[in-house]
Amino acid sequence: MSIHEHELRTVWWENGAVCLIDQRLLPHQQQVVSCQTLQDVAQAIKTMQVRGAPAIGCTAAYGMALVAHHSQASAISVLLDELAQAKAYLDAQRPTAVNLAWATDRMLRCAHEYVARQSGVKAEPPRPVQLAAYLLTEAHAILAEDLAMCHAIGDHGVSLIPQRGHVLTHCNAGGLATAGYGTALAPIRTAHRQGRRLHVYVDETRPFLQGARLTAWELQQAGIEQTLITDNMAGYLMQRGEIDCVMVGADRIVANGDVANKIGTYTLAVLAHVHHIPFYVAAPSSTIDLTLAKGDEIPIEERAASEVTHFAGQPVAPAGVTAVHPAFDVTPHTLISAIITEQGVISPPFVVGLRENVRSKP
Repeated sequence: MSIHEHELRTVWWENGAVCLIDQRLLPHQQQVVSCQTLQDVAQAIKTMQVRGAPAIGCTAAYGMALVAHHSQASAISVLLDELAQAKAYLDAQRPTAVNLAWATDRMLRCAHEYVARQSGVKAEPPRPVQLAAYLLTEAHAILAEDLAMCHAIGDHGVSLIPQRGHVLTHCNAGGLATAGYGTALAPIRTAHRQGRRLHVYVDETRPFLQGARLTAWELQQAGIEQTLITDNMAGYLMQRGEIDCVMVGADRIVANGDVANKIGTYTLAVLAHVHHIPFYVAAPSSTIDLTLAKGDEIPIEERAASEVTHFAGQPVAPAGVTAVHPAFDVTPHTLISAIITEQGVISPPFVVGLRENVRSKP
C-alpha cells in the first residue's frame, strides 16, 4: 500500500505505549514495535529501530511521558526523581544527536515548571497522575512541532534546488527520520508537490544502508524519480556533471556552523567543494547546539565493529578482521553553502545567523 506524505508515521502513542516502525526491517517488512517500558524505548533508540535525530527526539519525549504514565510514585517529588533518572538513561543511548537531550531536557523542565505552577495556584503539589497527563500532552506537542518545522524547511529550501533538479542526498533525512515529512527530503518533497521535475541520487550509506533501504523506499512511495548509487560513485557522477546540489540532514550543528551527520557526509562535502556544487544542510533549530563552539567538540558515537564486518547477521569480511565504526563525521562550516531551518535559510558566516535562529525560536 502506498503511503502518502501525511500518512507516514514514525513514532506515536497508543494504548499506553510508545509505538514506532522498526526501521531495521524496512523496506521488506513494515513492523510496528510497541515499547511498554523505558528500557524498551532506550533499546529502540540504541539499536536503531528508530533513527534520525528529530525522530529520536520525539521518541525520547514519549519515553519520558511513558515513565510518568506507568510510575507507581505516590509523591510528586519521587516522580520528578524518576524522570531525571530516565533522562540520564535515555541521553546515554546515542550521544551525537543533540535532539535526544534537547527533548528530554524540555520534558524534564516542563515537569518542574508544571509542578511549580500548580503548587503556586493550589498551595500544594499536583498528583503524579496529573503530571503524567501533562507530559503526554507535551510529547504530542513536540511531535506536532517537528512535523510543522519539517514542512517549513521544505518551504524555505525548495528555492535552493537548481532548476534541473538533480539532487544527491546521503543517509535518510526523510519522514522516517522525523515526525513524518523530513529535513533534507523536505525541499525535495515540496518541489515535487509543486509539480517540479526532480531526480534524486540516493547514496546507499554503508554500513547500515539507510539510503538504500529507507530513502529509496520513501522516494518510491512519493513517486519521485531516483537513482540508487553506492557511496563511492558520488565523485564520478559529480565529475560528469550529473549532480546539481547536495542536500543532507544533521544530527548536531554547533555555534560556528560545523555539522555532525552520518559518516560519509564530510566526504561528499569535500567532493562537492572540489566540483563547485552547492552543499546544503537541512535541520530543525532543535539540532543547533550553541554550547559547543566548533565541530571537534562534538562527541562521536562509536558503534560495534560487527556492523561493518557483518550485514543482516552475515559476515562480509574474513573472520578476525579488525574494523572501526564511527557513526558520524563532522563537516566544517567552510564546506557548507547554506543551512536551512524552519525559520529560513542561513548563509555564511553562520555564527550570527545560527545565534539569531535559536534566539528567535517560538
